[in-house]
Amino acid sequence: MSTPFPFTAVVGQDDLRLALLLNAVSPAVGGVLVRGEKGTAKSTAVRALSALLPEVDVVSGCRFSCDPGSPDPACPDGPHAPGASGSRPARMVELPVGASEDRLVGALDIERALSEGVKAFEPGLLADAHRGILYVDEVNLLHDHLVDLLLDAAAMGASYVEREGVSVRHASRFLLVGTMNPEEGELRPQLLDRFGLTVEVAASREPDQRVEVVRRRLAYDDDPAGFAARWAGEEAAVRQRVVAARALLPSVRLGDGALRQIAATCAAFEVDGMRADIVMARTATALAAWAGRSDVLAEDVRQAALLALPHRRRRNPFDAPGLDEDKLDETLEEFGGQDPGDGDDDPDDPGPGGGPGGQPEPGDAPGGDGDTAARPEAGEGGEPRPSGAGEQSPVRAAEPFRAKVLSVPGLGEGAAGRRSRARTEHGRTTGARRPRGALTKLHLAATVRAAAPHQRARGRSGPGLVVRRDDLRQATREGREGNLVLFVVDASGSMAARQRMGAVKGAVLSLLLDAYQRRDKVGLVTFRGSAAEVALPPTSSVDAAAARLESLPTGGRTPLAAGLLRAHEVLRVERLRDPARRALVVVVTDGRATGGPEPVALASRAARLFAAEQVASVVVDCESGPVRLGLAGRLADELGGTAVTLDELRADSIAGLVKDVQRRAA
Repeated sequence: MSTPFPFTAVVGQDDLRLALLLNAVSPAVGGVLVRGEKGTAKSTAVRALSALLPEVDVVSGCRFSCDPGSPDPACPDGPHAPGASGSRPARMVELPVGASEDRLVGALDIERALSEGVKAFEPGLLADAHRGILYVDEVNLLHDHLVDLLLDAAAMGASYVEREGVSVRHASRFLLVGTMNPEEGELRPQLLDRFGLTVEVAASREPDQRVEVVRRRLAYDDDPAGFAARWAGEEAAVRQRVVAARALLPSVRLGDGALRQIAATCAAFEVDGMRADIVMARTATALAAWAGRSDVLAEDVRQAALLALPHRRRRNPFDAPGLDEDKLDETLEEFGGQDPGDGDDDPDDPGPGGGPGGQPEPGDAPGGDGDTAARPEAGEGGEPRPSGAGEQSPVRAAEPFRAKVLSVPGLGEGAAGRRSRARTEHGRTTGARRPRGALTKLHLAATVRAAAPHQRARGRSGPGLVVRRDDLRQATREGREGNLVLFVVDASGSMAARQRMGAVKGAVLSLLLDAYQRRDKVGLVTFRGSAAEVALPPTSSVDAAAARLESLPTGGRTPLAAGLLRAHEVLRVERLRDPARRALVVVVTDGRATGGPEPVALASRAARLFAAEQVASVVVDCESGPVRLGLAGRLADELGGTAVTLDELRADSIAGLVKDVQRRAA
């Protein structure tokens, strides 16, 4: 087994280390979601945490890590005889992004359950992680139904496996830690809320600190065991502090004043539900225990708010996480009667490796509330000034609106989502088939029908049904899939009327928001001047697409053919990477084609490539004015898709669009 990087040797990232240690002190806090750019020691810190946790006492031979002092009465391996116990280090179990449901919750042997009436259960990762750490790297890429199972188990402290009336339950209490890079997509708000704390991490911009990071990493790579030995003293000290804080935790007093501050803070920031209040209370209590105090102070409430509230304030994927710290301080002072502090560390609490202070808060990150550094310089009347001849500076998007769904016709087999019809693991049952590999969803009626004719030949003499492997039938189900929505946006001079381009961006933002809610991947191709470019390769991060769209300049000719050909190439490459994911191409243009020899004919030939491959497409017609040429409609015909105006994209104006797309594709 490889030697993990020491937790106390991680440079900086004080908020991350503090959040992890608070959950080690009090697992009831609810886990940690670590958000940040790649290469910021997210995984390193999480993997190092398990070495700081105390050993756990377990019942010998129990696959579910029952505590000998209070064994689970419903344990599938029980009942346990008294006295058979031992101890082992706390486990850190990793959940791979591609794990199956059976791997997560465990597998029940359906054949033995039907024929013998026994619960032959193979534990999953939730059982392995009981009384330890369950770590999900890239949790935002995990399938939604797995995230639901995971967070339900974390909330209830137990895992349930139900298969056709046969059920198994076992205890599953663990410290849940998820890491994610927001550039690759966001979690749904209701799932974000299930994580107790969240931390934003970023690489330091201080040269001295970056040098120290490189120095320690090189030393660890050269001699992992020797490097760990040099930090053994610091590791032991933090481990002892965790044990002491756990022992102190039950005696920490959360007074009425602190509770009032917590309630007032959650109300002031308009967080949904009551989970935030409970998490803040548990976090503030853990902070006091970590500092060796028996009373919760205002500074504990303030730090708890900074860790527990930012991710609960997001209303859509384009909102930046963060808190207004001035508003937080005013609320604490108004409702507390105690000094809420100015963010300085408690002098008696140096924190892990030097204390939790000194890190920039999430609200201070570029792109957060109040950040205007990226805004174009305004001219007279508030309009951004042109950035150069033949090119206009970016136009701010109009307010997004609710759009109805555009779906891909037919029945797909792509990743689970919420846009188009598909054969999926979850959904309504539509039939049965022989299983290919392991049986995951039993179709009971079809299995009984397959086994019934053979009962006499198999010598059945009792009430039980004699079932063989060949009798088992897998249920086929129909649900919804996520698609690749590829936006092809005309940014040429013919589209550059500022009011019209703002409306175009608002429409694309509306479709991006819809793509986020339906769990799609999105891509962005733009064309203007003499060429087209991939502004954003296909990704699950719609906020990244929104940022690229916001900064999109306009001007120049209209190389429509180049834009379509570049989009066709993006689809070809993505088809090799993810052949099961179907695409929906949304072309946003007025249909004009200029620049180069025979631009109209070239655009027509490029459009027919999509029609030949039966790629679902929609053309958003941006033409305006009293005289309209109808070029976007002709382009839609050549694509084999449909055309819709900007006004028709709104939910109350788009009722017949999906039927039109399906009719044209039929």
